[in-house]
Amino acid sequence: MARRSRRSTPPTKPLVKHPLRIGKMDAAAAVGELRQLHEDAGDPNVERMPADDEPYGALLYAEKHSNSLRQLPPERQKAAALKRVLLWQYLLERAEIHQARAVNDARVAGAEWRELAPALAVKAPNAAYNKAKRLQAAALTDDGPGTEPVRRTPEAVVETEQRFIRQKEAERRAQEAAQQRHHLLLPVASRLLQHRDGLVPDEDADYWLDEVSEVLSNCSTPTQVVSLSRYLSAAVRALSNAASRLAQPAATTDEARLALSAAAAMATQQTVHP
Repeated sequence: MARRSRRSTPPTKPLVKHPLRIGKMDAAAAVGELRQLHEDAGDPNVERMPADDEPYGALLYAEKHSNSLRQLPPERQKAAALKRVLLWQYLLERAEIHQARAVNDARVAGAEWRELAPALAVKAPNAAYNKAKRLQAAALTDDGPGTEPVRRTPEAVVETEQRFIRQKEAERRAQEAAQQRHHLLLPVASRLLQHRDGLVPDEDADYWLDEVSEVLSNCSTPTQVVSLSRYLSAAVRALSNAASRLAQPAATTDEARLALSAAAAMATQQTVHP
């Protein structure tokens, strides 16, 4: 029987089995726990242990002075050693992320891949490029909360970077569209208030129009703009309900009718594009 050949995994295919990682943790708190163990053991040099926000130096100290923990019960000695293992793993993972950012800064500053090769401990420019992309996979995963781990191949990293660029561009276009709608919102709301006397009297509509007037007098922050949009939409709904209830048009003059029509269109637009 012919032996079935093993199919190669596409380099950009998402990971099926996610690698185990420490990820984000409170390293300072872990160093503090390690320091406490040394204090409990009566370590005479514990005051020389670097601060909690210096995990690398603290780990070097804990390694050098590990014998001082022999005064502790075996379980607590084991806990200290495991804490060191955990912190070293954390630093290894963070080192990849920060090295990737350093490589990016070097490239922005004009460094060529042949210049980065020795610093990345590889021999050729293409090897430096590939290693940098593998490092970037860790940085991309770290920078995107809730995102799936990126496969450590240059192809997967490039694809992820391009997806992030597309997402940012879509966000930028959405923000520009929202800003444009906000610029239109202010004159539309102002025009409706100018022709308020030409609108059908209604208690609910009057309440919301008063709210529109209050916000419109000082509408500069994003929160105020959102409030203005909501109040304007509520006023339009109240006027529409009043017109149906009274069986008469919501606007009694041509100017008010045009102003209400523009406000209704703006309210519809805000609903379609939150």
